[in-house]
Amino acid sequence: MILVAGATGLVGREICRLLQERGKPVRAMVRKTSNPQLVDDLKQRGAEVVFADLKDVSSLQTACRNAKSVISTVSSTFSRQEGDSIDSVDRQGQIRLIDAAKAAGVRCFVLISFNHQKVPVSCALSEAKNAAEQHLMKSGMEYTILRPGVFMEVWLSPPLGFDAANGKATIYGSGKNPLSWISLFDVAAFAAESVDRPGKQIIQIGGPEALSPLDVVRIFEETSGRKFDVQHVPEEALTAQRASATDPMQHSFASLMLYYAKGDPIDMSRTMSLFPIRLKSVRDYAQQVIAGR
Repeated sequence: MILVAGATGLVGREICRLLQERGKPVRAMVRKTSNPQLVDDLKQRGAEVVFADLKDVSSLQTACRNAKSVISTVSSTFSRQEGDSIDSVDRQGQIRLIDAAKAAGVRCFVLISFNHQKVPVSCALSEAKNAAEQHLMKSGMEYTILRPGVFMEVWLSPPLGFDAANGKATIYGSGKNPLSWISLFDVAAFAAESVDRPGKQIIQIGGPEALSPLDVVRIFEETSGRKFDVQHVPEEALTAQRASATDPMQHSFASLMLYYAKGDPIDMSRTMSLFPIRLKSVRDYAQQVIAGR
């Protein structure tokens, strides 16, 4: 049995689908407040659904019972409910889940983190991810820690200023430093593949090529046939935003924007020789977005 924590999220749902396609038994960990349609869809696809919360130790113990592997996709940055915070979810919550998994005799734990060591200034989110990683490495279980670069579905979307439909793009920093844009769906593929590759490993993952944000804009312009209106947010403004942040989440988002501005190319040559995954490119994503799919 493979327990997938955060099973109603985009990454979690895709992990469940990939595992089920391979005929693996899946236990989907969701909350009682999760979207009921998404929960029903998981059930209809054949997943065993268990209700648990990272803030409730007893529910985690139940969720981990008889599981051989655990994949955790949970993060407070994507979906927050009452009582959720970087500390309660990304740090303490993940640590509780790791402890529950170890106590239940889980063999392998796959943790989806992010490439926090490349964040130029420390923040609550990078510190929480590092704490969870360190706890997992000391647990005695086999583990895979996945550290993706920037998610294209997140950073190349209207909420973060990249509005392809209206030909507008907000660029953080100069836009000249390359980043390893990766699809959420490819992150899910790496996670699903990792349960069959036991060991103790940390893997940085990115897309098929590192591109600067300005390169990305050019690809979207070529794909859409229209010129984009590009606005820059200088690094000095991001630094000021970080300094004036009033809570850990705001502080962390400003730090992530500085990470974006500084760039983070990830060499995928060795990783791709080990993982048989076809990575989605930024051009693939641009075509998908422009086509409205």
